Amino acid sequence: MAATSIFLSWLACIYISLLLSFTSAEDPTVSYHFEVSYITASPLGVPQQVIAINGKFPGPTINSTTNNNVVVNVRNKLDEPLLLTWAGIQQKRSSWQDGVLGTNCPIPPKWNWTYNFQVKDQIGSYFYFPSLNFQRASGGFGSFIINPRSVIPIPFDTPAGDITILIGDWYIRNHTALRKSLDAGRDLGMPDGVLINGKGPYRYNDTLVPDGIDHEIINVDPGKTYRIRVSNVGVSTSLNFRIQNHNLLLAESEGSYTVQQNYTSLDIHVGQTYSFLITMDQNASSDYYIVASARFVNESTWQRVTGVGILHYSNSKGKASGPLPEPPQDQYDNTFSMNQARSIRWNISASGARPNPQGSFRYGSINVTEVYILKNKPPVTINGKKRATLSGISFVNPATPIRLADEFKVKGAYKLDFPTEPLTGPHMMETSIINGTYRGFMEVILQNNETKMHSYHLDGYAFFVVGMGFGEWTSDSRGTYNKWDGIARTTTQVYPGAWTAILISLDNVGVWNLRTENLDSWYLGQETYIRIVNPEKNNKTELPIPDNALFCGALSHMQKPQDISAALRGHGSVVLLGLLMAMVSGLVL
Repeated sequence: MAATSIFLSWLACIYISLLLSFTSAEDPTVSYHFEVSYITASPLGVPQQVIAINGKFPGPTINSTTNNNVVVNVRNKLDEPLLLTWAGIQQKRSSWQDGVLGTNCPIPPKWNWTYNFQVKDQIGSYFYFPSLNFQRASGGFGSFIINPRSVIPIPFDTPAGDITILIGDWYIRNHTALRKSLDAGRDLGMPDGVLINGKGPYRYNDTLVPDGIDHEIINVDPGKTYRIRVSNVGVSTSLNFRIQNHNLLLAESEGSYTVQQNYTSLDIHVGQTYSFLITMDQNASSDYYIVASARFVNESTWQRVTGVGILHYSNSKGKASGPLPEPPQDQYDNTFSMNQARSIRWNISASGARPNPQGSFRYGSINVTEVYILKNKPPVTINGKKRATLSGISFVNPATPIRLADEFKVKGAYKLDFPTEPLTGPHMMETSIINGTYRGFMEVILQNNETKMHSYHLDGYAFFVVGMGFGEWTSDSRGTYNKWDGIARTTTQVYPGAWTAILISLDNVGVWNLRTENLDSWYLGQETYIRIVNPEKNNKTELPIPDNALFCGALSHMQKPQDISAALRGHGSVVLLGLLMAMVSGLVL
């Protein structure tokens, strides 16, 4: 035992030395070890298989500061391949670390792989999740915080505490069963409930909520103000978030400080994150409900799809009881929700990750260089399979990731021919991507011709949400654009029968996923990629391929077996670092 202890101490010293050797004093490193595995849990009172990280569901919060290097060593103990993606983390100059199939080969079962990236010039609230095979529907997600540097002022007083809340619709069937339903051409049906931080609802109603379900409790002190970061990590349901008798002062969303304004409740769509400042200004006669309920549905039918937690003051005089606070009464009219979304504005005078004000980037005065109209439709049948489309194309994931195919000149891995306007002919299944122009300024119109809400996300960037409206977008719609303080974010909602317009400054070289965050439609092909290449290739605009890159598809022959000796023979310090981290954590490789 003593010899083992000495050996592990030696490994830990090597690990720390390696870590310090490839980071600088100016850019500190935060490191995490993630063991991704299945556990049995009962968030809705029924035992089921969930995806845990280090035995916990949800996974740990990654807590970093602007410009930190983030090292995450991942051990895949699932029975299928795995990738983790870091939604909203821009991976500047390094789409190699993005964790989606367009840029990365999956981590095989029983393998170790180490992500190593910098949160360059970012602040804010985000989350990570597994991007393959519908796995997010079984868990594997967690919060990701980027704190500002101490020298950069924040536009509000320092809160008494920082609390993360993950909300999302949830099925008792695990991701493999849900996947089989979609593969068979069936819809997923109504979710079984909504979880708050991986827990089911407080028993506010004996008929709707069975006994014995564990619920989330947020403990606070009276008179103090807390920052509460809320992310919708669910499958496909928009949720209305509210806390009984408390105002939600909106302060930040996905890396942008907002104009501060109070809401009694806010719609949070799949993939979105908001930060609220909430003052504990009530008399604590009892605990207070925290509610996340399904939106734009028949509320009498969907009553069970409601997450309920508890806000507990330290001087509370009793348990919460009685009816839940009411949601907006507009289930058949999206006007209120859209007006609420339009009211969210960029705080142009606040400093973000840098000292200069956010609004010093005057996006409204930049000339647009390319325009893409992306239109969805209800699912269609292509080659006998139910598929989801964007502009008539259902995306097929490449056997060889796009970025790897470019690096090693693999021909035929994808087509650089995604149309600027929707196709008028038959729907197609293709690996078709957008050819973006480095340092161009792209306008994208997202047109939702389905009957359900969608939210769309772009990796590698924060885009400006400049307009949204009902009906079909036309060039005249540009007259309604907000060219001054439209929020910069990474995920935007597009209402049924409506459009949303975004502007993107194409300054981040790489291959970046543009997708619906609704997992069912994403799984069925509603995505593409934007490829940005600097003609003057250099390490200033894109980092070289990492030493520990995985190979698959046409490059499978380049992949070596993973073992300690392989790492020592030249897979590089990052892989060796990951292996040492795993060993120090007590794993057997």
